[in-house]
Amino acid sequence: MVTKTRAFVQRRRRGLQLEAELLDAAWSELVDAGYANLTMESVAVRAHTGIAVLYRRWANKDELVLAAIEHYRNTHPVAVPDTGDLRSDLHAQLTAVSEALAGFFAITLAAAFSGLLANTGLSPAQVRDKVMNTQSLPRVRLIYQRAHDRGEIDLELIPAAVLAMPFDLVRHDMLIELKPPPPERIRVIIDELFLPLVKNCRGVPESS
Repeated sequence: MVTKTRAFVQRRRRGLQLEAELLDAAWSELVDAGYANLTMESVAVRAHTGIAVLYRRWANKDELVLAAIEHYRNTHPVAVPDTGDLRSDLHAQLTAVSEALAGFFAITLAAAFSGLLANTGLSPAQVRDKVMNTQSLPRVRLIYQRAHDRGEIDLELIPAAVLAMPFDLVRHDMLIELKPPPPERIRVIIDELFLPLVKNCRGVPESS
């Protein structure tokens, strides 16, 4: 009875639900077994499905792994804080992003250096973009827009590169260290690098 019920449940999985479960299984297999030991067969076993179901969607394990990385990143967004203050918002966001994504970076970069990079034919920059896709930037824009609306900054005067800089530096640190930057490093990025740059490009309205 259990076997028949399980088979019935498997047959009922369709479309986006099925694809999400397959990608979740692929990510879990990547975490537990690593890229070198991951196979289409092992993912199918973990997902309680047949290997043909995977091959209908992804031609090989490299395509599957890249899709699993993107799926995990997109389904685990970091909440955008709203403390009422730009500095506090940035500190909370950079801390949350680094804590949430450090493990993600370590796993995906391990995959890249274990063969994913060579097998896919992607350049290091392309792999970086897939792993570190700035999915947070549209959400982070909320932090700056709220600060603009409060009169803390003038977004029309601040270059996009300056706005991205705190997050670029945190991602760089995680790539190098494979762990979240310490609180002091985040403070330095905000107080000694970002905020002075904002003032220098006249992004803070002058008080009357």
